[in-house]
Amino acid sequence: MPPVDPDPDDLTARARIRDAAMEHFGNYGFERATIRGIAETAGVSLGLVRHHFGSKQALREACDAHLAQVIHRLSDQVRSGAEPEGGSYVAAARVAGAHYQAYLARALVEGGAAPVFDEMVDLGTQWHADLDQAQTDPPSASPRVRAAVHTAMALSLTVLQEHVSRAIGVDVMSPEGDNLVARALIDLYSRPLLNKDDAKKALDTIERHEKS
Repeated sequence: MPPVDPDPDDLTARARIRDAAMEHFGNYGFERATIRGIAETAGVSLGLVRHHFGSKQALREACDAHLAQVIHRLSDQVRSGAEPEGGSYVAAARVAGAHYQAYLARALVEGGAAPVFDEMVDLGTQWHADLDQAQTDPPSASPRVRAAVHTAMALSLTVLQEHVSRAIGVDVMSPEGDNLVARALIDLYSRPLLNKDDAKKALDTIERHEKS
């Protein structure tokens, strides 16, 4: 798993506070995490945390915004060819999610991380729209609908990583587990479960129900 390169301009006390908050929110959850504990981990005063962020809610919003920015930056790298071939906005999210695994999993379970999800949907919409241009048969769902479902499927691994690890017998967050997941995703994306005839039959069934 390639590391998430830090922003060279993001080495401030504010960044340390934010990273400490992501650690505490991930380990303890938003309600149980405390500003005091976050300040201690960041090595700053309680007053400095409040000076930069004002409230715990504002701090969580800053964490979400940072993670969304990381995913966007990595997605840009994938699109520019800076990442391994076969990458996508989902690959970018997997890289970012690995670095912030505990935070993202806890936030999703608690109903948070909306900016992260929305950023992935926005990126995915463009990815799907671009891919559609090479398709001879247009998909039945819009790029945004497919991106939203695709994002949910991609992020589910973050929440269900313990169950997936148990099922495959390897920690999905380990290098070996990450390779297995990557191979599985490539197989699933390159070998669709439905052929075109089966897909048409399924869509015809949906359309009949819609008209009835």
